[in-house]
Amino acid sequence: MQKIKSLMSRQGLKSPQESVTEVKSPVENFRIPSKEELRELREIPSDPQAEQEIINSIEEIYFNNDSFDVVNYELEKLPSVLNLQDLEEYRDKLEQQQAAVSKKVADLILEKQAAYVKELERVTSLQANLQLAAVICTNARRQLNIAKEGFTQASLGLLANQRKRQLLIGLLKSLRTIKTLQRTDVRLSEMLEEEDYPGAIQLCLECQKAASTFKHYSCISELNSKLQDTLEQIEEQLDVALSKTCKHFEVSHYTKVQLAYRLLGKTQTAMDQLHMHFTQAIHNTVFQVVLGYVELCAGNSDTKFQKLQYKDLCTHITPDSYIPCLSDLCKALWEVMLSYYRTMSWHDEHDREESAPAADGRTEISTDDANFNRSYVKKKLEHGLSRIWQDVQLKAKTYLLGTDLSSFKYDDFIFVLDIISSVICLQTRLMQVGEEFCGSKSEVLQESIRKQSVNYFKSYHRIRLEELRMFLENETWELCPVKSNFSILQLHEFKFMRQSRSPSMSPSKQYTTTPATTGSLFDQYQNGGNPFEHQADIKDDESEDVLAANGYESDELEKSVYQDYDSDSDVPEELKRDYVDEQTGDIPVKSISKETLKGRKRSDYYLNKGNTLILTNTTLNVIRLVGKYMQMMNILKPIAFDVIHCMSQLFDYYLYAVYTFFGREDMYESTGLGLISSRLRTTLNRIQESLIDLEAPPETAGPLTATEERKEKVPSPHLSHLVVLNSAETLYGLAERVVATESLVFLADQFECLQPHLDAMMPSAKKPFLQQFYSQTVSTASELRKPIYWIVAAKAIDYEQMLHLMANVKWDIKEIMSQHNVYIDTLLKEFEQFNKKLSEVSKRVRIPLQVSNVLWEHCIRLANRTIVEGYANAKKCSNEGRALMQLDFQQFLMKLEKLTDIRPIPDKEFVETYIKAYYLTENDMERWIKEHREYSTKQLTNLVNVCLGSHINKKARQKLMAAIDETDRPKR
Repeated sequence: MQKIKSLMSRQGLKSPQESVTEVKSPVENFRIPSKEELRELREIPSDPQAEQEIINSIEEIYFNNDSFDVVNYELEKLPSVLNLQDLEEYRDKLEQQQAAVSKKVADLILEKQAAYVKELERVTSLQANLQLAAVICTNARRQLNIAKEGFTQASLGLLANQRKRQLLIGLLKSLRTIKTLQRTDVRLSEMLEEEDYPGAIQLCLECQKAASTFKHYSCISELNSKLQDTLEQIEEQLDVALSKTCKHFEVSHYTKVQLAYRLLGKTQTAMDQLHMHFTQAIHNTVFQVVLGYVELCAGNSDTKFQKLQYKDLCTHITPDSYIPCLSDLCKALWEVMLSYYRTMSWHDEHDREESAPAADGRTEISTDDANFNRSYVKKKLEHGLSRIWQDVQLKAKTYLLGTDLSSFKYDDFIFVLDIISSVICLQTRLMQVGEEFCGSKSEVLQESIRKQSVNYFKSYHRIRLEELRMFLENETWELCPVKSNFSILQLHEFKFMRQSRSPSMSPSKQYTTTPATTGSLFDQYQNGGNPFEHQADIKDDESEDVLAANGYESDELEKSVYQDYDSDSDVPEELKRDYVDEQTGDIPVKSISKETLKGRKRSDYYLNKGNTLILTNTTLNVIRLVGKYMQMMNILKPIAFDVIHCMSQLFDYYLYAVYTFFGREDMYESTGLGLISSRLRTTLNRIQESLIDLEAPPETAGPLTATEERKEKVPSPHLSHLVVLNSAETLYGLAERVVATESLVFLADQFECLQPHLDAMMPSAKKPFLQQFYSQTVSTASELRKPIYWIVAAKAIDYEQMLHLMANVKWDIKEIMSQHNVYIDTLLKEFEQFNKKLSEVSKRVRIPLQVSNVLWEHCIRLANRTIVEGYANAKKCSNEGRALMQLDFQQFLMKLEKLTDIRPIPDKEFVETYIKAYYLTENDMERWIKEHREYSTKQLTNLVNVCLGSHINKKARQKLMAAIDETDRPKR
């Protein structure tokens, strides 16, 4: 060891410790390794994990002390006997450790190089500044030495006096400032009274700044505390001023408040407070409105009401005060929402003004804080829309559900809906406000209105059905004298349809049209007013002029009908026309001759006279009910299906009553005429099962409050005892039957006209119900004519007498006769007598052409079938007898064509085919029997029997009888 040290000393080498002590200033002599050198060190391929292991293998003593002598430490570690190979291995190990450490240091230097360069630049700059400071100090000392030698005592005295003067001037200025600060309190109070919050805050902040300058004065420290209290007081008054904008928004007032909050740097806090104030304003507003009406109804200001919750308070509203309270409630809520809308509009306009380009074309660059504040305010206001509207909905819902409206009158309930609704837009008025306010569909409000409406409407409908039963049971089926131009739109109940009609718009679009005024409700009422001040016009000021003055407008026509038409001058002008449109009264094109006119029957003129509508008071009542139902449905579409279903029940019950009164007979099945179609029978069965209560006797049945399963049903109506249907003189109540049946057809026509409007309001999922109602019920109204008028036709003609006369006729004659039998004349006289009675009835009630045709068709069909039945009663018949049958029938047809205009004659082929079948051969008759199932077994059997012996033998008879039995088997 000593030898190595001595060798190092002789060669002039220094130990590492001595080298460290001789290092010069790092700023002057430290060389920063170049990037290339550092990069070369880093680019040496290596294994990071292996390098870290090498570094970890270095002894801790190398990292603990900067004054550590590495050389001595390593030399002392050498063994006494040196081995070259061991030394080389140890040297290689140290070199590896040195290389790993060097590379690690190089990596760290590269990572920290930017910071090192920056710090080195700062140190260099600091060194330059220190050099400059040394120069300044040197110059100052030099100047002081010159002044010390050049200035006299007098000069220094002047300088001292000048210094005192400057100090006194500053003191005087400070005293004036202090005096002004002392008087600031009075000015702040005045500005607060004037609601000049920005000015007050600005003044207060300036005073605080000035007070901080003179805080070394004891009087100022107390003033500073007072100013802080004043500033807090201003913030409290500012919060109160902010709350006032929730009910009555004023641009100037709100501008001052916002500017004041901006000066305080609390714009975001103001928005948070504003939403709290709006929520509180909604609650306080509705509570005070409802409390006022509750106390008014109670007659005193009992404190117990003030302690109630809003929900409990709403239950104390009486029915009399419900509507005015609801109106005031909506008005108050509107003011709150309008204030919020104006608040948003103010911020939008303010943001546009701040972002607008300046006059010189440059745009003001807003700070990041200002941009953040604007973004926060905008999002807060947008988020508050749905929150505010949700609060409004909940308050309105609580009020609406707080009272049972089922006992309200119809007009009052419609008035309630109109306050909540906008009839023009088919949106609730409050809901329309909500949709324009925040885009909400107002599900909460809709559900509350739907519940109240369904509850009310079901109760209302049950009462109306019971009233309809009472009307029907007391109806004498007399005409209700309405004007010829009567339209359901002339009724008060359909006024809403007149308001929404547009000739250039389809019905489906008329109910979705927005108001003619442009802009939203908030824009329309931006300058004042309230949409809830426009109350529903339930009662029309216009008079309802639908009734004729003197019964009928066609009195003159009635007089002229019974004149003798011997000349053209005696014929009414309208009867000279080719046709008269009963529905529209269109002017015809051609006229008819005098001869043709004389050939017509006097009853025909009356049957086609005028265009008087046939309806009863009950029909008019049902139409009014339909109008009320549609009015409610038009206001509130969510209950459209319930309303339309109830409307269908009104029609069902009317149809069932007319059928029960005038069309129910047990003789239909035996006629084989198919008087009641399968569709009509299905409809009648459905109505009886779903609507008619067959358990409760009508005379003991009260209001529909029986068992749960029967409360939706109505007892079957009974015909009034004043209506006589068994008198032959009145054709068995033909006038009443016509009025009842045709009023039902008229009602069906009105439902057909309303179908587009009902379809437009019916939910898509429920439209199949409406289509089925029209296709299976409304369209069957006219089918009731057949069974109702068949009863008259069956009783008006004495068909039994004709059968008795035909039984006395001998059909097995040997000679062809040229004169028809007496029964034909008797039958024709019966028809003439029927025509006269028909004319007498037409004096009371106009008989439409369709009714006349149905009556004549029934009579002719029954007569023809009676003729066939009479022919089938003949026990013997010859060829000449068959010819006589044809002669009788042809005589009947010839004279019948003069009595009626029906062409072709009904069932003409039915008689002729039966007569001609007598001449058929055996094979042809067998095929004929199988093809003609419209004849009865008796008629077919008689046909075979009368042909026996003439051209059919007994064997053929048995074959034909077997064919008859086979044909008759399916009927059984």
